[in-house]
Amino acid sequence: MIRSILIGIAAGQRAMSPLAAVAGAARRGALPDGAFAKGLLENPVVASGAVAMAAAEMAGDKMKTAPDRIVPAGLIARTVTGGFAGAVLARPGERKLAALIAASTAIATSYVGWSIRMRAMKRFGQTGTGFVEDALVFGGAWAAANARGVRI
Repeated sequence: MIRSILIGIAAGQRAMSPLAAVAGAARRGALPDGAFAKGLLENPVVASGAVAMAAAEMAGDKMKTAPDRIVPAGLIARTVTGGFAGAVLARPGERKLAALIAASTAIATSYVGWSIRMRAMKRFGQTGTGFVEDALVFGGAWAAANARGVRI
């Protein structure tokens, strides 16, 4: 279940990163046996699309016109992608709970991450803080999706 929590944290910061992470893990064979939607995520078109959407989101985040992650549309996207990725990373009997936990984690950490980022931007600017956040989110999502044998 820890992987679902971690992917929910990532979803709270970047809505598309969890999809890219689980699609990449599926393509590398790093998902658990019988993972939810594994066949879909292994599809090269789906995996490439998820990566492209994550890259576009990260690029868009550096723009002055980027909306806050806590706007309703952003929260909905984070909830859906976090819940989906959380279910992908869970054992078959724990998928519904994992999806709920990941989605809830995404919502909660959206507000925490937004607050931290707003304070950091005052000191370091939007672009620099965005790149640091991207590195943390990408690393965390990748680790959550690719941790083999983690059953905590």
